[in-house]
Amino acid sequence: MSENNEKREFQADVSQVLDIVTNSLYTDKEIFVRELVSNASDALEKLRHLQLTEKEVFDAEKELEIHIDVDEENKTFTIADHGLGMTRDELHENIGTIAHSGSKQFVKAMAEDAKKETAMIGQFGVGFYSAFMVADEVTVYTHSWKTDGEHLKWTSDGKTGYEIEEEDGQSRGCKIVVKLREEYEEFAQKDRIETILKTYSAFVAFPLLLNGERVNTVEAIWRKQKSEVTDEEYNEFYKFTSKAFDEPSYRMHFSADSPIELNSLLFAPTQNTEQFGFGQMEAGVSLYCKNVLIDDKPEGMLPEWARFLRGVIDSADLPLNISRESMQDSALVKKLNRVVIKRFLKNLDSESKDDPEKYAKWYENFSRFLKEGTVTDYDHQESLAKLLRFETSMTEPGEVCGFEDYLVRAKEGQDKIYYLIIPDRKTAEAGPYLEAFKARGLEVIYFFDQVDDYLVQNLKKYKDNDLVSIDRSDVELDDSVEAEGEALEESAVETLTTFISDYLDNKVTKVAVGKRLIDSPVAVLTPEHGMSAQMRQMMKAMNPDEEAPPLEVELEINPRHALIKQLHDVQGENPELAKLVTDQLFDGAMLTAGLLDDRKDLVTRNYELMEAALRK
Repeated sequence: MSENNEKREFQADVSQVLDIVTNSLYTDKEIFVRELVSNASDALEKLRHLQLTEKEVFDAEKELEIHIDVDEENKTFTIADHGLGMTRDELHENIGTIAHSGSKQFVKAMAEDAKKETAMIGQFGVGFYSAFMVADEVTVYTHSWKTDGEHLKWTSDGKTGYEIEEEDGQSRGCKIVVKLREEYEEFAQKDRIETILKTYSAFVAFPLLLNGERVNTVEAIWRKQKSEVTDEEYNEFYKFTSKAFDEPSYRMHFSADSPIELNSLLFAPTQNTEQFGFGQMEAGVSLYCKNVLIDDKPEGMLPEWARFLRGVIDSADLPLNISRESMQDSALVKKLNRVVIKRFLKNLDSESKDDPEKYAKWYENFSRFLKEGTVTDYDHQESLAKLLRFETSMTEPGEVCGFEDYLVRAKEGQDKIYYLIIPDRKTAEAGPYLEAFKARGLEVIYFFDQVDDYLVQNLKKYKDNDLVSIDRSDVELDDSVEAEGEALEESAVETLTTFISDYLDNKVTKVAVGKRLIDSPVAVLTPEHGMSAQMRQMMKAMNPDEEAPPLEVELEINPRHALIKQLHDVQGENPELAKLVTDQLFDGAMLTAGLLDDRKDLVTRNYELMEAALRK
């Protein structure tokens, strides 16, 4: 051995790392390919920056490329880059002693939780050693970017130690030759490596060639400046990554350095496939680390409601091989979740203001996702609620607005947001509930969706303004409106409410006079802690074979209405007719409230009332 040749044993820590990497339960052996590609890409990126400051660089004409060659006959996998390369000292430090790559922390972490070794290799910077999972021997040929650097060859079987010797004719950068073990000969097959590269390394920033043919043909445009990307390129990228045929309605392209380094490009589709009966969408945002794919469907990275989003999130702070289990536990991933979702919701809010009509059209298709998020995602609940849209008693039919618009129009001193859950606008405006609110100039939100009851039960308030359903018995109204007409005397009201309460018996919990009725004779109200009509219908739909939950309603009467006055008069003279009218009034009110399960009696009783009227 010449004086320039060296043979050294691995340090104890390194031997432990190699033993873990080579013999652990880590089954995804193909990870070594993307680890080596990522290392090569890093070396090229550093060289590119270094060329801006250094006057002399060895092999300056060499292109910044990554070359992979596989040889089935000799059972080798070779990867070469024209990046920084290494000096003799750097070979010792970087892949000889791993002094700077965290080997001790790696071993400690493995000892503490052996089940999470799948997320450890990249996390502690020892990705190069993943090659020994499949190798009998690994050889590194290298020349530093420095013009006075040596031509070197580093060789190891990954067991005892390594040898460094001079090897003339090396280009700038590193060439790693992996002599594959017999059971891993598949990694010497071009088709096998091509599949891995196209799956995980399709967006590496430098040309990636396999046996002379370029593999990565689509640019990682999420790492470019927005000004450098055209609308056509964005749309084509969306279709390529999402395997979609529609055009995206919205996109968000941004980078951040704090609190986590990331580059992100997200799209909101135009078509909601869940509406077409294709089942629930799968997560559609791929997770990358420095252009290398970690997971194309990373469940748990973003909240479930955001499953409609498509695109890419790239964070250099994440390890390449973080597992799905550790991803869900990762503080970094949770931080990434908050940063991305907060930014996306802010961006969507801005878009909704810039073009309200476009947003309203998109919202028609995707409202369920935002409502789901409002119910389940407490971290972003107010931002999601801000994006909800609805008709109100002060908008034209088909015209929608949001909570912010509602609050702008609210009366001075109003601290409540009033709403009504109802099947459609005509039913809302034909019923009794709006009367008192219109008379007082109070705007009422219309919710038409079946899930809206669940939504408001969980939202409860928006910016310190309580959400209040106007069909609840505990709604407080002022005396600012003076109703027209003479009301029944107090004694007559007491007589009539007692008659109605006794007759309806267990159908109502209370019969009383209130402030909300102006033109209608009666209305059924939901008690303060009672179940709404919509929630009851939802429970019936979910459990069709079970008996519906018992009804709890209060009945409010309008003592100024002519029908109520006449009912008081007739209940003493003709109790049977009074009962017939009471039943009809009650069922009519129940029908308006969406609580009447069987309409047969309502129709039959109507004939009886007409017959009684004609007999007079």
